[in-house]
Amino acid sequence: MTGAGADPEAGPAREFVVEADGGSRGNPGPAGYGAVVLDAATGETLAEAAEYLGVVTNNVAEYRGLVAGLRAARELDPDATVRVRMDSKLVVEQMSGRWKIKHPDMKPLAAEAARVFPPGRVTYEWIPRAENKHADRLANEAMDAGARGERWSPSTSTADLDTGRSAGGRTATGGGARAGSGTGAGTGAASAARTGAPGAARPPAEPTVPAEPTVPAEPTAPGATGSAADPTAAPGASASDTAGTRGAEADAGPPAARGDATGTPGPAGGRRAGAVEGPAAVGGARSASGGSAVRDGAGAAGPAGPEAGPRPDAASEAAAGSGAPGSVGSSTTSQAAASADVRAARTVASPGWGPPDMGAPATFVLLRHGETPLTPQKRFSGSGGSDPSLSAAGREQAEKVAASLARRGTVQAIVASPLARTRETAGIVAARLGLEVAVEDGLRETDFGAWEGLTFGEVRERYPDDLNAWLSSPDAEPTGGGESFAATGARVAATRDRLVAAYAGRTVLLVSHVTPIKTFVRLALGAPPESLFRMELSAASLSAVAYYADGGASVRLFNDTSHLR
Repeated sequence: MTGAGADPEAGPAREFVVEADGGSRGNPGPAGYGAVVLDAATGETLAEAAEYLGVVTNNVAEYRGLVAGLRAARELDPDATVRVRMDSKLVVEQMSGRWKIKHPDMKPLAAEAARVFPPGRVTYEWIPRAENKHADRLANEAMDAGARGERWSPSTSTADLDTGRSAGGRTATGGGARAGSGTGAGTGAASAARTGAPGAARPPAEPTVPAEPTVPAEPTAPGATGSAADPTAAPGASASDTAGTRGAEADAGPPAARGDATGTPGPAGGRRAGAVEGPAAVGGARSASGGSAVRDGAGAAGPAGPEAGPRPDAASEAAAGSGAPGSVGSSTTSQAAASADVRAARTVASPGWGPPDMGAPATFVLLRHGETPLTPQKRFSGSGGSDPSLSAAGREQAEKVAASLARRGTVQAIVASPLARTRETAGIVAARLGLEVAVEDGLRETDFGAWEGLTFGEVRERYPDDLNAWLSSPDAEPTGGGESFAATGARVAATRDRLVAAYAGRTVLLVSHVTPIKTFVRLALGAPPESLFRMELSAASLSAVAYYADGGASVRLFNDTSHLR
């Protein structure tokens, strides 16, 4: 529909206010959007739009609401100027050009929104959620309709009357014509019940951490990596077993690499910060007291929903937290330690310093498998060798990890490398948590070619030139057509993007190997390939990286082995 602004004799173009919102009950979950077009001069409601979207993320729903609102405004007057008001800091900052858009689901929606009106005719303004009730109520109405298997209808909407909202400093009359553009019933009925309460579709203003936090253990102190903060070695492991060397499974790297590994300032304890600081936060390092975070990767955001994995039963709690029978002192000490574990996990799992609407990140808890017979012998053991199973010490380590994860928090899914040692470790943890194990080929260890099963010294003796080349360049392959670290990095990056999209807003345990885990950390920090030399990763250790809706990544934990003590 063309408005008066299309007629050059009708005076200056009209000015509209578009208020838009979107929500997801589960994130991702049953979702919908709402948008309202207001006359900027009178505050009169001119058009409403709402639609049930099926299962998508909160941020995608917000973008869909923006597109619908802009389209409704264009139908009224294609020559109008528009002031968009939203309570989504993410959408406002990205559409204003101050934040980079990295997430693949949001890029096309942002481009679509930018095409509705010519450049310069639309401005964006962030408003508190309390001032966006009309659009929020429309989104809830759409989701309620979807839950009933119905389409949202403008004729049945009460959002305009219920909210008592105002725009442009004037009270809305509620008497304007509604041009509802909810154009689909969605993909089926959702299980959410109609709440009628504004904001029910949205995550809380400060995303909450589950009562049983999802990421275990406390981050190590700034400037410390792995065992430097945790001097207690894993059972049956020597210091040389865990020294970092280019990610080789046996960690049998050159003395210089092992010497660099301990005492190199590390990323442990980083909390996401600076996301609300405008241009400086885009594409660069974010720093906060105690850690760092560099934008890398992609992820959709949202708080962990009520479907979070099982809590430990009373027996497992008692087994994990009790001391000797009848020993009050031991029991009290263990309970205090368990309480400290929970507090530490809550800190690691917190949403960080980003804006509230960013939601909870997709969090990968990275578990290196337990020891195999090759680990104490310091032999290369990648994806092209004998594929050893866990040793007795490795199975004991896996049991301790499982008990720790059950005690400290809720892992919602488990994904493992296809190799025997990782699947066995994952199986032990999954049995304790009551979860299934998905297998992801991208999490496998590097293929070390002809070096499989050899010690570092044996490789240097037999293939000195190939070894020197491998140590000097991430593009060099091990003898016999193994996998370069550049190839491993590309594989892990692709796997990361795929898993972030699949587990948006959830906490997932990834059971993998030295090289992939170090690569996850390296990519999150934006560090060069040679940084693989400077990380120490113990058998059965835990690390964690969080991925945000704006594409940012934050290293939350590295090489924690406190559960093995």
